[in-house]
Amino acid sequence: MTPAETLILSASDRRDAVTALIRGARTRVALSMFRCTDFKVMDELADALKRGVQVDLLLTQRAKGWEKRIRKLGVLLESMGANVHRYSLAHIKYHAKYLLVDGEYAMVASLNFTTKCFEQTCDFMLLTQDPAVVDGLNRLFRHDIEQPAAPLSEDLPKRLIAGPDAARRRLKKLIRNARQSIILIDHKVKDRKMLEELLAASARGIDVRVYGRDAVPGHASHGKLMLVDNERAVIGSIALARPSLNTRREVAIVIEHPGAVGQLARFTQELNGALQVDLRAVLDDKIRKKLARRQGRPGEE
Repeated sequence: MTPAETLILSASDRRDAVTALIRGARTRVALSMFRCTDFKVMDELADALKRGVQVDLLLTQRAKGWEKRIRKLGVLLESMGANVHRYSLAHIKYHAKYLLVDGEYAMVASLNFTTKCFEQTCDFMLLTQDPAVVDGLNRLFRHDIEQPAAPLSEDLPKRLIAGPDAARRRLKKLIRNARQSIILIDHKVKDRKMLEELLAASARGIDVRVYGRDAVPGHASHGKLMLVDNERAVIGSIALARPSLNTRREVAIVIEHPGAVGQLARFTQELNGALQVDLRAVLDDKIRKKLARRQGRPGEE
C-alpha cells in the first residue's frame, strides 16, 4: 500500500468515500455497477454528467431484479448522458465491484452501491492511486466491454485477481504458501476443492479460522477477506464458492503494506468470540449430497 491508498472498514465511511471519488472527477468515471439503490450515489453521477464528466457504466444482466430495477437504472442513466454498457455474456454474472476516476484513482471493494451495504454490512474497500492497479482495471473494463468472450490477458498486475480466469489458481497458491495462519471472512465457503485445501492447511499445522454469517454482530455478512500469515491480505468480491471461482467475473486486490495488513489483522482479532465455520462439516455435507445425487442416477460414477 502506498501513501496514496486508504483501506476503509467502517460502514459509516463507505458512502462518503464513494461519493467523494465521483465528486472529484474531472474527466471520466468508469464503474462496474452490479446493484445500486443509493440515491446519493445516483445524485453524484448525475452531477458529474452535468459538469461534463464522461460516465461509463458496465451492468450485468444476471443480477437479481434486472428487469425491475437494474435495466431501468441503465435506461435512466442513459437518458442523463451516461454510456451504459450491458455485459454481453448474458449467461455470466458480472459480479466485480470497482470504480475508476480520471485514470488516476481506483476503488476495489466487496460492496454494492446500496443503502444496505453502506450502512448494515461487513464489507471491505480499498481506494488507491497505484498506477499499475488503475491501468489494469481500465484494461479489464475495456476488455469486458469490447471482447468479453476472449480469454483475459495474463498481463494484469499481480495485485489484481480477476475471476474466473485466475481466481482459483491464485487463491489456492496463497493457501498452500501459508506458513502460520489463514483467516477468512466469507459466508460462502462451499467449494469442495477449496475446502480440501483449507483442511489440508490445517492438518499441516496452519491456524485456519473461517468466519461466516455471524462474523460481525449487527452487520450482515457480505464482504470477502483472506488474511495470510498477517503479512498479506485479499479483499474483493471473490467468494470460495464454485460460481464465484468458476464462472463469474470477479475482482479482488492483494494488500501487502504492513500498515494496511495490520489494520485488517486488528479487525479480525475482534472476531475471536464469533462463531467459526466448521469446514469439515461443510465438506462432509457436500460429499453426502453429491453421493445422494449419484445414487439417484444409475450408471453415473
